Amino acid sequence: MGSGGHHKAAGADESVQVPRIRGGLSEDELVERLYQLLEPVVRSEGLVLVEITFRREGHGRVLRLIVDLPQGGVTLDECARLSRQVSDLLDVEDLIQEPHHLEVSSPGLNRRLKTRRDFEIFAGRQARIVVRDQEGGTTTWQGRLLGIKADEVLLETGGMVRALPLDQVAKASLKVDF
Repeated sequence: MGSGGHHKAAGADESVQVPRIRGGLSEDELVERLYQLLEPVVRSEGLVLVEITFRREGHGRVLRLIVDLPQGGVTLDECARLSRQVSDLLDVEDLIQEPHHLEVSSPGLNRRLKTRRDFEIFAGRQARIVVRDQEGGTTTWQGRLLGIKADEVLLETGGMVRALPLDQVAKASLKVDF
């Protein structure tokens, strides 16, 4: 939910009041509709839509698309070209009925890995993965990401392959070695 929304306490016979964007969509519903609309455009450019957000920030509403190449390293020119395409499509579809800024950018060098798809797409890259244990502590592993098998992230570290339970991954990111 967006910042600044007001919620009514939910009781036995009450429902939660979800902040709505003009047009009757909640922010989550709008983001889902935008994802469905924009993901094929991003994919047609050979890119991956990593994340999409629409939120109020200091200077107004911001629609932010984080995109990358499957092998990493999206360029500024690719972001600019995609920004023009997305802007044109949004003008035609008119899903967002209020003033906003559009930002298209890369996830950065040490991008976070959040979804199963991220672990699959970035197999072969160096990663840092923090895993929770049953006692509430964490262990940090670094190595070459091998992907996902069943519900485990496979990481080659120290000449061994470690299977880290996906549901215990607290944080994961790519590492860039210079």
